Amino acid sequence: MIDDEEFIRGNVPMTKQEIRILTLAKAQIKSDSIVVDVGAGTGSITIEAALIAKQGKIFAIERKADAVELIRRNVEKFSVDNVEIIYAEAPEGLENLPKLDAVIIGGTGGNTEKILNVLNTKLKVGGRIVVNAITIQTSAGALEYFRNHGWDYEAFQVQITRLKKIRAYDMCQALNPVWIISAKKP
Repeated sequence: MIDDEEFIRGNVPMTKQEIRILTLAKAQIKSDSIVVDVGAGTGSITIEAALIAKQGKIFAIERKADAVELIRRNVEKFSVDNVEIIYAEAPEGLENLPKLDAVIIGGTGGNTEKILNVLNTKLKVGGRIVVNAITIQTSAGALEYFRNHGWDYEAFQVQITRLKKIRAYDMCQALNPVWIISAKKP
């Protein structure tokens, strides 16, 4: 796994290493997987997924121009050639994707149900969706969708606290709690 400090970041939110580890484990990406990262931000998950799926393809969907530029720069920095960046606000940009093995959602812009509806048609049976949610609305929307569509799902909240060295002391520095919701398409 790549240290957070290795990514080119700017002022765009980034999924932290501990959350990336859990997310990628739940996504069950294989060497030839076709994956989409919706709301890709800096591309930290996109890059890590691309390094796992070296014979596969990763699509990074992002609606913010500055984030798209950061993804491009991080793709270049980490020399991953199996990433395609799509500058669009999901669910736009998802329609032309091939059949997917895994979906990672890091941001929905309030379009959770619409995004999941489109992805449901793109995801292979047995494929996995992992939603990282920092808002109650996104968490509730994803859980409701999976429940109403008969998907097997699990959800857990993660709160990471890192130690930060301040002179002779170690101080706790909490990161935002994240709901990780993973589901398998029936």
